[in-house]
Amino acid sequence: MTLRIHALFHTDYEDLSFIKKWANNHQHTITYTRSYNKDPLPALDRFDWLIVMGGPMSVHDKDSHPWLIEEKRLIKQSMDNGKTVIGVCLGAQLIAHCLGASVEPAGVQEIGWLPIQLTKEAQAHPLLQDLPKQPFTVFHWHGDGFEYPKGAIPLATSKAWLNQGFLYQTPLQKALGTWVMAWQCHFEVTEESIFKMVANGNKAIQKGLIDYPKTVQPPTEITALGDKYIDDNNARLAAMLNRMVDSR
Repeated sequence: MTLRIHALFHTDYEDLSFIKKWANNHQHTITYTRSYNKDPLPALDRFDWLIVMGGPMSVHDKDSHPWLIEEKRLIKQSMDNGKTVIGVCLGAQLIAHCLGASVEPAGVQEIGWLPIQLTKEAQAHPLLQDLPKQPFTVFHWHGDGFEYPKGAIPLATSKAWLNQGFLYQTPLQKALGTWVMAWQCHFEVTEESIFKMVANGNKAIQKGLIDYPKTVQPPTEITALGDKYIDDNNARLAAMLNRMVDSR
């Protein structure tokens, strides 16, 4: 099955990264909306999957980022029309918000390579059978957190923030075998993309090292640990995406 994937970008330094490589390997097509450049959003019949990427803003920042209003509408319409919708970090928060869940500052920041633990529901779920059942390390960069939408399947927890991801299906998605998948963490980072994130977010890291020293890592540690963890996390993401394709 060849997919038409549309991605929503919120900054010029957070892109699809490994997801682009995975899509190219499977001959899926990719289109983009760079919301920060006021690019137009696509019509619903122009894509099969919607991937909503991260960014430094809040889901509530519609005054400073008015494009959020139309973007939220597209996310909701995509779910209601049976599209597969995937959210990363801010993208996950936007999905939760569109499903009626609370999204607010978590009272802690997680920036760096920190462990998560799959929930029992996630360990048993067909889409996640390639992920470790024991705690494993992923890349975090978030200060806001979401409550789980009503009817969602919770995926993982960390010591600092319990709600790290969820799966969800609308009635039409259940009929079609499509899914909503939302993760706070960044399985998609590559050596190149993590360098861009650290370079552009250095001020946030330095402040986080003062305010949240237990859950924020310095730039040199983040990039060094990437050599250890990136490949495994890219492989886990590929496995999840492949299972989502096969679930239809």
